[in-house]
Amino acid sequence: MAQDVDPEASAQLREMGAELREMGAELCVAGVGWTRGAAPGRAWAGLWLETGSSRGPSSGDMAGIKALVLLSFSGAIGLTFLMLGCALEDYGVYWPLFVLIFHAISPIPHFIAKRATYDSDATSSACRELAYFFTTGIVVSAFGFPVILARVAVIKWGACGLVLAGNAVIFLTIQGFFLVFGRGDDFSWEQW
Repeated sequence: MAQDVDPEASAQLREMGAELREMGAELCVAGVGWTRGAAPGRAWAGLWLETGSSRGPSSGDMAGIKALVLLSFSGAIGLTFLMLGCALEDYGVYWPLFVLIFHAISPIPHFIAKRATYDSDATSSACRELAYFFTTGIVVSAFGFPVILARVAVIKWGACGLVLAGNAVIFLTIQGFFLVFGRGDDFSWEQW
């Protein structure tokens, strides 16, 4: 298909590019035009914004994004271990997937304690200590559940090992999430 250049759209994009350059970005125009036979005003444009090095994203934002990518990658590895413990042909029993319930409810006591205690100067409070106690019970239960299943021969010990490895990785990922994003700075989990 042949494409013609729309001078009006090109002029508008040049003006937008000048405004964006003033804000520290460069506008690269891949193409402006319309396809023959298309309705009037149905122009297409391929635009990319490249941030300049002087006014790009701050290093704190990039560190937060890198941490988020690393945490999501480690969470995927943990879930892979868990799924391998269930779905491999030698094992083939899906009872260990119930540890996902423990993974989902493990941060809830922390959320409740964070919401209930507004005093950030105190190093400890009864509510936080109770939240740590409940969280510890949930984590220990998540590690004990596959061991009990293997002990009563519902699952094999190899599957138990894979589920325990997945548990370790997932709980370390959850802890890493709270360590990285729970500081209360500009890039915290509270804004999500």
